[in-house]
Amino acid sequence: MSSSHFGPLLLGTTTRGEDAHIDLPELLATRLLVQGNSGSGKSHLLRRLLEQSATLVQQVIIDPEGDFVTLAEKYDHLVIETDTQSEASLRSAGERVRMHRASVVLNLEQSEPEGQLRSVGAFLTGMFEAPRAYWYPVLIVVDEAQLFAPIAGGDTSDEARRISLNAMTNLMCRGRKRGMAGIIATQRLAKLAKNVAAEASNFLMGRTFLDIDMARAADLLGMERRAAEAFRDLARGQFMALGPALARRPQRVTIGPVETASHAGGPALMPLEQPNIPMDELRDLILEAPPEPAPRPRKEPAAPKPDLLAQLDAYSSSRDAREQQQSQQMATPDPETLWNLVAEAGQDEDAAYRPLATLYQDFQMRARLAGFSRNILPMPQFQTMLSTIRCGITREQAESDAWQDIQQRAGRLPEDMQPVYFLLARAAMEGEPCPDDAALARAYGTHSLGRARRQLTYLEKCEAIILQGTGRHRRIAIIGPGWQTAASL
Repeated sequence: MSSSHFGPLLLGTTTRGEDAHIDLPELLATRLLVQGNSGSGKSHLLRRLLEQSATLVQQVIIDPEGDFVTLAEKYDHLVIETDTQSEASLRSAGERVRMHRASVVLNLEQSEPEGQLRSVGAFLTGMFEAPRAYWYPVLIVVDEAQLFAPIAGGDTSDEARRISLNAMTNLMCRGRKRGMAGIIATQRLAKLAKNVAAEASNFLMGRTFLDIDMARAADLLGMERRAAEAFRDLARGQFMALGPALARRPQRVTIGPVETASHAGGPALMPLEQPNIPMDELRDLILEAPPEPAPRPRKEPAAPKPDLLAQLDAYSSSRDAREQQQSQQMATPDPETLWNLVAEAGQDEDAAYRPLATLYQDFQMRARLAGFSRNILPMPQFQTMLSTIRCGITREQAESDAWQDIQQRAGRLPEDMQPVYFLLARAAMEGEPCPDDAALARAYGTHSLGRARRQLTYLEKCEAIILQGTGRHRRIAIIGPGWQTAASL
């Protein structure tokens, strides 16, 4: 199973009795598909995953049956009742949820099927359209996903299905760059839109009996068709796991216990007792004529809908107060540990092209996994330390007076220019050749070499550097310390 330096989430046990883990940072980058017939334990699996990660990452749960509202009692999720909200308010709430980093349960239980599709479409669209500055990582769990991304039409209108399907497609196909990690669960793969299911890289396949679903599950797991019948033998709560966040080869996993429970418990067997009244009286009682309908009461004015945006603002304020209190009680990492936490948050190959807010949320999650407060380092200091690490400066060099002066000078520049300035300063301090256009582009977070070259001209206008020559003969001098690079290679 996958392992992480920060302690992966414990899902349960394997058939060999070993711990079965899921790597949360990898899950955020690769998405998850859960499949299993009714009674296979999908909701139990989702609840286990949500409980294990509730204090580490923001969560949004699309809950068609109201099964997950009990998470709010233990983890302070905000419950949004969709039947009391308009599409416009839900769309605005989706954006606010990202801005406030609020964990919410979107409870669709009281909404009609048409309203469920429209509510989910509006809410996810609002989350998707949030400004880039708020692209924090968020787990978005969609239970009964075949309702919102159906492969064929149903009893709802074409427009409602289109709105919901477009939002689900955006979540799974384009959400990754926005920090939106989709976890979709379905009873039947054959009823789920293929373009939504195909974007998942991790799979947890539970008990299923229909040949078409078993064949599709086997294809996703890379199993031979004749091995597909193994899905019939899975017990409740057992799943075949595969994916970069789970296991390199298909492996049977038994999901561990949970701490919360759904309000709607399953049916329990009760002994059948014979009625203690004569059969004729029982017949008359059952077939008794219905009473006359009561006069229709005068319709009272509808109560105003709850102010959802005010609820989000209040949730954010109370959460910030709780986090501040918790941070005062937690240990403070030593400088080397803090340095390593920041370094590992930016070690992915594509980290240079991800928004700062996403990287900062990843750092906060790693800090919590390591047992520290998520607020041990403000975002501006995080950016400065991350840019310093990326340009090749060691922790000892970063503590020197010379580099402290560079950091102060960088603080006068726009935030997006600071990584480029640090890269140039480090090369000049060491007397190395001026970084090439590709290195400048990566530091700036762009794939455009022309845009990267233009930043040199901008830094010169800001009186941060002196640019000498062009192309292979380009040299850079850092104003202040007087360091100078060698000519470009």
